[in-house]
Amino acid sequence: MEQYIQESIDRWMNGSIDQSDKEIIQKMIDNDQVTELTDSFYKELEFGTGGLRGIMGLGSNRMNKYTIGMATQGLANYLKKEFAGQDISVAIAHDSRNNSSFFARITAEIFSANDIKVYLFESLRPTPELSFAIRELGCKSGVVLTASHNPKEYNGYKAYWEDGAQMIAPHDTNVIDEVRKITSFDDIKFSAKSELIEMIGEDIDEKYLDMLTGLSLSPESIKNQENMSIVFSPIHGTGVTLVPPALERFGFKNITVVGEQATPDGNFPTVVYPNPEEQEAMSIALKKAKEVNADIVMATDPDADRVGIAIKNKSGNFELLNGNQTGSLLIYYLCKKWKENGKLDGKQFVVKTIVTTELIKDIANHFDIECHDTLTGFKFIAGLIKEWEGQKEFIGGGEESYGYLIGDAVRDKDAVASCAMIAELAAWTKDNGLELYELLDSIYDQFGMYLESLTSITKKGKSGADEIQSMMKNFRDNTPKSLGGSKVVKAIDYQSSTSISLDTGKNTTVNFPKSNVLQFITEDDTKISLRPSGTEPKIKFYFSVKSTIGDSRSKDEIKVDLQNKINRIEQELNI
Repeated sequence: MEQYIQESIDRWMNGSIDQSDKEIIQKMIDNDQVTELTDSFYKELEFGTGGLRGIMGLGSNRMNKYTIGMATQGLANYLKKEFAGQDISVAIAHDSRNNSSFFARITAEIFSANDIKVYLFESLRPTPELSFAIRELGCKSGVVLTASHNPKEYNGYKAYWEDGAQMIAPHDTNVIDEVRKITSFDDIKFSAKSELIEMIGEDIDEKYLDMLTGLSLSPESIKNQENMSIVFSPIHGTGVTLVPPALERFGFKNITVVGEQATPDGNFPTVVYPNPEEQEAMSIALKKAKEVNADIVMATDPDADRVGIAIKNKSGNFELLNGNQTGSLLIYYLCKKWKENGKLDGKQFVVKTIVTTELIKDIANHFDIECHDTLTGFKFIAGLIKEWEGQKEFIGGGEESYGYLIGDAVRDKDAVASCAMIAELAAWTKDNGLELYELLDSIYDQFGMYLESLTSITKKGKSGADEIQSMMKNFRDNTPKSLGGSKVVKAIDYQSSTSISLDTGKNTTVNFPKSNVLQFITEDDTKISLRPSGTEPKIKFYFSVKSTIGDSRSKDEIKVDLQNKINRIEQELNI
């Protein structure tokens, strides 16, 4: 075992952690569990695109009361520096994961021990409601305990700033700097001041639901289609608390909640992964939808910030949409209704991430609405909203990973609002004599058919992290000359902030924060993006290909050709 790992273990064994926890670590040592010890202690958990996230267990690289304690103490120290002399309060929420309520209580106690007022949700709540509560209550920060859609062994700690958004530079790195100053567990103040902890719940729920209802753009269509059949699954998570009430507030009366997945449960007993991106996770909801002849199926992840949907295809069978398709439908609907409702004055904008479909930009341009790109992570979308607050109006935005935001009252992706707006979109489409698949087809007819795909390769532990970095270095050093039968004309490296034209060799500066992302753009506008995940032990390959719609081939044939092109590119990249 490397010396620095042993030193990390020694620090824990000699520190003031609970004796019972020392005995667990000692047992790992006695059993010569070198791999587990290495993975548990080889580094400190750090904030990524989704905050602090990791496997639950003991060690510096694990989610436990001590790593959460250090993060909270560091955040508390930073808040007291940034807002010296001011009243400081924070809001805290948690999802249904194992230990989430315990971690939330520990977090609240540490903040209170640092003389910071705490608003603690009385029971599980969606992440977007936490974002809303921070701004509603005038908090300086907030935390939600969740690992989003990760497997059950994970948990996480998302830290938010006073604008209700996840932390970005300089605050994220500054908090980490404060955490690193904590050299002893004795520096963590665990002794709660209970008088500073206030429980919150239904009062914030009501304000949040009132805000969501105000987002509606087609109340008349909902009235006409109020009995449209909706099947919803919270996949054992927090969506059950607010999605059905939000749909009811919008005016929908025929909502079926999937009973097998309605009870919050951190073991997620009916799924392999609690992720609506996975067909397996949607299978029970799809079965229920067939039983009740539903019009649309929706499912949210454990903290209800992502939503997956299924719609009927031209054969009448349910088909899952990917995140790019759902996002494109949403943005099309929002832009069209804003125009029809006379709400556009040239000061509106939408946002997507650099790995999200370019179809969204095509749609926004058609309606003469600005469309802006950001790095992956909704904290960057929220950053633009904050930057232009009072100058430009945010309509909506999203990312390929099933996260969307409508309006600016929340500053993180919001599956509760998204479910309500997707249902409204379905009602509006139906009210206009169309099915959702027909609306999507009409968008392809107008803008061209896009097909996106994501391939994720998991590499666990320290050795996996090293392997991922080696893969990225190899692609940086060896830019492909062509992909999918089309010449690569541009290589963008967001880590070095450079965009290189391979035809001319000219370098231009990319005005984004530095990030470990590579993109290759081909002559026919194919886009391939490579990005190590900030929250999971994965490297992700994003593929986006496009074809015009003509008379000679059907859309099904075009889709097959595009998928074959993606398959070819995967082979060329040797993944």
